[in-house]
Amino acid sequence: MTALKQGPDAVSPLRAFWVRFREDRIAMAALFVVGLMLILAVLAPWITPQDPYDLSGLSLRDARRPPGFVGSGGYVHWLGTDAQGRDLLSAILYGLRVSIQIGLMAGSLALVIGTTIGIVAAYARGFVETLLMRAIDLQLSFPAILLALVLVAVLGQGKAQLIVALVAAQYAYFARTAYGAASAERGKDYIEAAMATPLSDLRIVFYHLLPNAMPALIVVATVQVAYAIALEATLSFLGLGLPVTEPSLGMLISNGVKYMMSGRYWISVYPGIALIILIVSINLVGDHVRDILNPRLNR
Repeated sequence: MTALKQGPDAVSPLRAFWVRFREDRIAMAALFVVGLMLILAVLAPWITPQDPYDLSGLSLRDARRPPGFVGSGGYVHWLGTDAQGRDLLSAILYGLRVSIQIGLMAGSLALVIGTTIGIVAAYARGFVETLLMRAIDLQLSFPAILLALVLVAVLGQGKAQLIVALVAAQYAYFARTAYGAASAERGKDYIEAAMATPLSDLRIVFYHLLPNAMPALIVVATVQVAYAIALEATLSFLGLGLPVTEPSLGMLISNGVKYMMSGRYWISVYPGIALIILIVSINLVGDHVRDILNPRLNR
């Protein structure tokens, strides 16, 4: 980013970033959508008319009803119901909770682990650098979804197992990004000068290498959170992700596939639309953040 004016009228980097971010209406709309979906997901237990995973509140008489149907509970199923009689709108909001939670947790853990590996490799150099980065290169040669499929098959179903599989499939992207950014700074004179002083290695890493790597890592984190959500949905759709007791958008889509040919499209289509809107919105926000943090990529 360009240097900011110094003095009493100087603008903080965060404020300057926000001013530039607001210039793009598409990015602002995407940020609004992401924020709205996040709020709806958090408030789902209090704003939905039904807990879709409370079996005592379900009725099979309401199963596979079209959008706008008034169920036995007395409320309107605006998006219809699925094969178990669950209100689809309620199920989507509960599914958003799980999908966003898994995406954020997997992305955050992958960010921490990958950044640590990349920074250590760039700073240590020599044998440590070669060992760590060849291992990262080896992992990046395999498709992430293939690695996630193998790990889920080995670890079994469950939220914790799925997060472990997603982190293992994604941390290498953060490691490679952190290594590239830190390596560019590692060879500069001010780093060499800092290493000649009594400053500790941790202080040099946290005050010099890590801040210079953060802009690129923020962009990668945005993309990888969206990718983690998509990957979780794919695994759940295939029946290898979350168990049936844990709602997710991928599982909702999977539950309605067999009813598509009979005309009950809403069971799969509406959760699919919600998933697409969430992933596309996150990616649009990430693309604009990338353009701001790295103006050379602007077209």
